[in-house]
Amino acid sequence: MNFQLPHQNLSAGVLGGTFLSAITHIGSEDIITTIVLAILGAIVSFIASVMMKLFVKTIKKQRKK
Repeated sequence: MNFQLPHQNLSAGVLGGTFLSAITHIGSEDIITTIVLAILGAIVSFIASVMMKLFVKTIKKQRKK
């Protein structure tokens, strides 16, 4: 998306206005839900990557035998 406005002040105003109008419609419950889901996603991703690493290590050991 290539979106250019003629002046930097105008683009800052548009982006700032968009952000401030969006932030007023977001409730605190939505922010808490987002934080909890982000933490949960990071934990699941970490566990999956550790399990895959162990799985690959196990497969490599079995191939050597």
